[in-house]
Parts: sequence; C-alpha cells; structure tokens
Amino acid sequence: MTYDLFTALVAFAFVTSVTPGPNNLMLMASGANFGWSRTVPHMLGIGIGFVAMAFLVGLGLAGVVLALPAAEWALKLASVAYMLWLAWKIANAAPPKEGQAKGRPMTFLQAAAFQWVNPKAWAMALTATAVYAPDRSLASLALVAGVFGAVNLPSVSVWTLIGQQLRRVLTNPARLRAFNWTMAALLVASLYPVLRM
Repeated sequence: MTYDLFTALVAFAFVTSVTPGPNNLMLMASGANFGWSRTVPHMLGIGIGFVAMAFLVGLGLAGVVLALPAAEWALKLASVAYMLWLAWKIANAAPPKEGQAKGRPMTFLQAAAFQWVNPKAWAMALTATAVYAPDRSLASLALVAGVFGAVNLPSVSVWTLIGQQLRRVLTNPARLRAFNWTMAALLVASLYPVLRM
C-alpha cells in the first residue's frame, strides 16, 4: 500500500469512527448514565468487535450475505428490531435513586455482537475492504483492520467523555430523562439509511 493510500485509509477510519452513528450515540448515553469506567467494556467491544468484523467481511463474509437476498433482508430486519429495542432501553433508563444500582451498561460481548447489526459498521467495513484492500489478501485485510483498531477506540472514546461531562448537567431526573429520550430518538433516526434501502 502506498503512503498516500495509507494516509487516506487512516483519514477514512478516523472520520467514520468519530462521526455520529449508533455506536457513538450509545456511548454518549452510557457515559452520561454510567460514567467512564463502567463504559470501558462497551468501548472495547466496539473497537475489537469492529476490527474482527472488518477482517471477516473482507475475507468474503459480505459476499455470502449480499448474495443471498433472504440473508440481507434478515440482517436489515434484525438491525431495525435490535436498534429499536436499544432505543427503548435508553429512553426508559430510570435515573438512579439513592442506594439503588445504577443499571448495567452494555457489556464487551454485547457491544462486539452489536457491530453485526449496526448499519453504519457494515457500510464502514464494506467500503474499507473494497477501497483499501481490493485484492483481499490477508496482509491488506490485516492492515485495514489494524488501522481501524488503532483509530477507532480513541475516536469513540470521545463520545463517552462527552457523555461523562454531561453528567454534571444531568443531575436533575427530568433533564436526564429528556437526554435519554433525545438519544433514543437520534438512535432511531440513524436507521433512516437502512429503511430507505
């Protein structure tokens, strides 16, 4: 891979990782509701889960899914259903009460598995492997996955940090409820590209 192509890959990984999408909206909500340290497994699940997904998509898994109309339809249906369920959970997250557990953030495995029903993650993986690893060699796929591994975690961490900083403003249960409903609405709105197809 040439220097220019590598630089373009790093820029692509950064822009697609740091811009709003389902992962980042959920991390901001998790940072606001659970704080930084309780959201670390969620962040790691996204980073490592996406790296694995990008590598496997490049190896040919995308071709199998896209070649079978029923599989593509099932993936879209699963994406919509799961994201609507997540939006409902975020919207109805009760503000913590004194002496009670504060709920549970998404686990590492849940976040890693979520990449497979995340429409933005699919678009990122398909584009990255098609443009930056067109030969589908193990070396080029490993490079694409490695760049995303290096860029993704710091990029998505910004959203958790924003959410954590918002905790200072969201001490009022009504404000936290409004924030959670807003995050849920934005998560549902992120489904627009999937529903349009």
